Amino acid sequence: MDTLRTFSDEQSRLLVNLRQRYDAWVVTERARAALPYDLRRKTVGEYEYLYQIHDRSGNGKSLGRMDAAREAEFQVYREQKAELKERGALLSTSLAESAALYRALRLPLLSSDAGPILRECDRRDLFGSHLLVVGTNAIAAYMIEANGFILLPDETEDFDLAWVAEQEDSEQTVWQMLKSVDSTFTINSERDFQARNARAYEVELLVAPSRAGTLSDRDQPRPIPLEEQEWLLLGRPVDQVVGCRDGSPARIVAPDPRWFALHKLWMSEQAKRNPLKRPKDRKQGLALLDAVVEAMPHYPLDGAFEATIPPDLQAIFENWQKNTTAGHKSNW
Repeated sequence: MDTLRTFSDEQSRLLVNLRQRYDAWVVTERARAALPYDLRRKTVGEYEYLYQIHDRSGNGKSLGRMDAAREAEFQVYREQKAELKERGALLSTSLAESAALYRALRLPLLSSDAGPILRECDRRDLFGSHLLVVGTNAIAAYMIEANGFILLPDETEDFDLAWVAEQEDSEQTVWQMLKSVDSTFTINSERDFQARNARAYEVELLVAPSRAGTLSDRDQPRPIPLEEQEWLLLGRPVDQVVGCRDGSPARIVAPDPRWFALHKLWMSEQAKRNPLKRPKDRKQGLALLDAVVEAMPHYPLDGAFEATIPPDLQAIFENWQKNTTAGHKSNW
């Protein structure tokens, strides 16, 4: 098929090291995020109180008058914060070294705008449980899963996420996540399923009908439930760490590559789809299915898988099988 150019041994080793360092870093970041923003002593009248601060403006609430228990709580917090800060600095240095090597070795890259969003999603532990990366950015993760380059166009200057939570979680919102990354994000008044920042970088939120009810009524953007998003909930997601063009790393959790590819091929046949995007959808779908066959045996395209394919995708899969067997898929 020759759709895949396998990574070198050096590239593969780097990917293993990058993942190990990233995993250690994000555990520390989550631990830091779990701590209060700050704890401070505050004198009110004749007494001293311990205050939990929520933001840079100093807003907070009293935890009670200082006593032995509050003093111990304050000291533990200070020690934990200092330890995590020191550990995070060391891990960030080693992670930056791996990320620099990643770029030097010319491995698949994401846009610099995607990185901060992906890392904030991961700090908040949203991937897999709440969100999946479903747009073109997912292709980089599929390349790493396949241990090789899939020859496809570069990523687009936008970002697609799918809401996949099975239960509503009012504590975790997409809008809070986006605004913490970039305060200039606003909702597109004409397409309220899309957010856009001051640099015109767009983030689109998608959802399957079966998961639409778990998105809080107060959250934004507001996606339109799409039946075809149900397919991207099937199978086993891909989970990889990818480099960005600015030299930083980010984690991607994306749908099962088999279902992503079939979804792309289905999109390429839809008259409602932007005609400028349909050829790219088709190329991505075909190349990804071929890469699954060549380098992802853990995602089999066997009879058991075929038996799960819904009617809307059956003809697409059969056409791909027929043309692949005949050796002239490029004419499909």
